[in-house]
Amino acid sequence: MRLLPFALLFLPAMARAEVPVVAVDIAPVHSLVARVMQGVGTPDLVIPPGASPHGYAMRPSEARSLSKADLVVWVGAGLTPWLAEPLDALAPNARKLALMEAEGVSLLAFREGVGFEGGHDHDHAAHDDEAHGDDAHDGHDHAAEGHEEHAHKDDGHEGHAHDDDHEGHKDHDDHVGHEDHVGHEDHDDHNGHENHEDHAEHEDHEGRDGHDGHEGHAHGGGADARDPHIWLDPENAAASLSAIAQALAVLDPENAAIYRENAKDGRAEMEILSKQIAQRLQGAKGRSFIVFHDAFHYFEARFDVEAVAAVSAGDAATPGPARVSALRTKIGSAAPVCAFAEPQMNTSLLQTVLEGQSTKLATLDPLGVSLPLGPDLYPDLMLVLGGAIADCLAP
Repeated sequence: MRLLPFALLFLPAMARAEVPVVAVDIAPVHSLVARVMQGVGTPDLVIPPGASPHGYAMRPSEARSLSKADLVVWVGAGLTPWLAEPLDALAPNARKLALMEAEGVSLLAFREGVGFEGGHDHDHAAHDDEAHGDDAHDGHDHAAEGHEEHAHKDDGHEGHAHDDDHEGHKDHDDHVGHEDHVGHEDHDDHNGHENHEDHAEHEDHEGRDGHDGHEGHAHGGGADARDPHIWLDPENAAASLSAIAQALAVLDPENAAIYRENAKDGRAEMEILSKQIAQRLQGAKGRSFIVFHDAFHYFEARFDVEAVAAVSAGDAATPGPARVSALRTKIGSAAPVCAFAEPQMNTSLLQTVLEGQSTKLATLDPLGVSLPLGPDLYPDLMLVLGGAIADCLAP
């Protein structure tokens, strides 16, 4: 009889062990996964919010999160081309859900040139020409196929941290899982992209003068290259919730109803969120601004507030002299009210190009550096973005 209470102590742990281990690339996507898993489990975050996902070297704890994962949810190789190879090596048996490939997610083309002279793609055509209503995705087994081949490689961010060494990520001496970085003795500058001289082999991300002729194509090039910053449109977030719920339901049928109900509630929350942001931005329409990094096209297009230029292209490559010169000319003619820096980037160059201008300087954070991880991060992030733009552009 004494053995029964002792055995019962292990039942909760056994039940928890059945919940899929989920690894997620960036904090906003982590928030969406946490919303779907709410009440069941907590996903692990691979790339800390303070780091740029365009180039990062994983710490051992982050590599372990991948190696233990039953499911990996990531934006796709368009955002993190460096992650594709470690993902296959560290998590060969895990299911992979690339949200750029998810049903109902709308993709926009990279914008061309300093002032986006190549035009704007505002069609927001859904990836599979499918609507993403409340129940449109829950019955599909789209995620279950695993997306092993990551077809969009040419398309180109723990409940908090689950390891103590996630905190701050100031020391990257123990980075692993990124073959291009082996042998680099100093990774202290890696999070902020403040010094790219140590990474000469990353030709797609170095922003050398030769890039001035093809801004926006560093993720694979060509007129069909797609912007990977998909999470900055709440409608894409709603479609992502459905895809995440379906992927989890396949792996964990016992909790499928919870995942789907959470996703349904989350989609309703996205509708409310969009209305709140649109209302907040009413006074900002028609007011010009520039961004440091062309990461906000989805947000701009959804809410009809358009940047007139970007210091850096969508891949966050350091601009060459020709782009800087063109940018100064553009700023002189457009007279933007605001210029937005980012906490993940070394934005001293932004101050250089604004020299002599009356443009106000503010910050837009596409990843939520200052926000606590969890289900609330995504809506809080989007509200902060809308508020920052509205406040800076206010007459």
